[in-house]
Amino acid sequence: MKKITFIDLFAGAGGLSEGFVKAGFEPLAHVEMDAHACKTLETRNYYHALRSKGKLEAYYDYLLGKISHEMLSSSIPNQPNNVINASIGDDNTKIFNRIDELCQGREVDLIIGGPPCQAYSVVGRHRINKLEEDDPRNLLYRQYARFLKKYNPKVFVFENVLGILSAEDGKYFNNIKVYFRTLGYELESKVLNASDYKVLQNRKRVIIIGWKKGSGFTYPKLEAEVNYYNVSDVLKDLAYLNPGDQNKVTNYTGICNNYLHESGVRGDSEFVTQHVARPHNERDLEIYRIAIDKWLSNRERLKYGDLPERLKTHKNQNSFIDRFKVVDIHSYSHTVLAHIAKDGHYYIYPSAEQVRSLSVREAARIQSFPDDYYFEGGRSAAFKQIGNAVPPLMALKIAEEIKEAFND
Repeated sequence: MKKITFIDLFAGAGGLSEGFVKAGFEPLAHVEMDAHACKTLETRNYYHALRSKGKLEAYYDYLLGKISHEMLSSSIPNQPNNVINASIGDDNTKIFNRIDELCQGREVDLIIGGPPCQAYSVVGRHRINKLEEDDPRNLLYRQYARFLKKYNPKVFVFENVLGILSAEDGKYFNNIKVYFRTLGYELESKVLNASDYKVLQNRKRVIIIGWKKGSGFTYPKLEAEVNYYNVSDVLKDLAYLNPGDQNKVTNYTGICNNYLHESGVRGDSEFVTQHVARPHNERDLEIYRIAIDKWLSNRERLKYGDLPERLKTHKNQNSFIDRFKVVDIHSYSHTVLAHIAKDGHYYIYPSAEQVRSLSVREAARIQSFPDDYYFEGGRSAAFKQIGNAVPPLMALKIAEEIKEAFND
């Protein structure tokens, strides 16, 4: 059966794309402006190409530092690079030309992606102190629409934050719907929580799905699945870690439990990469101990105003009072955001024995990325890519339902 083809816009590190690839879709092109994320996408493409040939040894050699990225690339001769490092804007001619080269006359069945969400975020709008119409990022849906007009896919998937529904009292979301309908698409939106699709994280996102008028397509059911697992299931087999530990490769210290197996988070190798944590000063570690004790003992969140005076660094005790937050080991994590790249205070590891913030690999697992997914660019770049991503398990569910509709 012919594979369903897609283009991934505003691709980031490829969380949304990963779900569609796992469901059997074929990516024709990924478009992303961040150079580190583009290299991550390239590395993941190498993984999928080598896996299809049963030659993952070269990929594991790269993860272990035995070969360079160039050597990894050369292990897959004639593999086209479908990652386009470019910013989508008013003039997309070069991007269109490159996509046309990659398509080689093949039809684009599907377009997926979501423009950067900061402009729709309530916090983001407050921070920049502007009205929505003053922020050009709010018009990125028009750039997305240009790709719909150019490639005329049967279906599109548009992902974004909840703030897109309420920006300017709903005016912008209404504009999006009207604009896409002028291009010949019907569409529907739903708010989905990643925790309903085996992701161990409360992460609500707006998923807009559109289809050509008269095609008979409808919004997939996407029914919530029972999730019996919690954060402890995704953390317990990783090695003990001190703040600032920089071991690039570590071995698993526990068995592969049911969640890790069913979700596909843990792979076939005996090692894991990027289980690295940021360093912390003694003041932060003392605050972390207090926050951990409060949460594990009484499920009580630490408020900044409750800290001893010697641990406070600013007088404002009314803003961001919960900036020190322990991940809930007995349930789902709170939402992993790109801000995790700037500090770890909001993502404290839930253990009195390991007083630190989450490692890169732990954050990736909470987002449901498999352990063989490698994030390029260093620790901060990896955290940013992870926080901005669509959880692959959630993307997989969406992809499977759309694939079934395509087949019907």
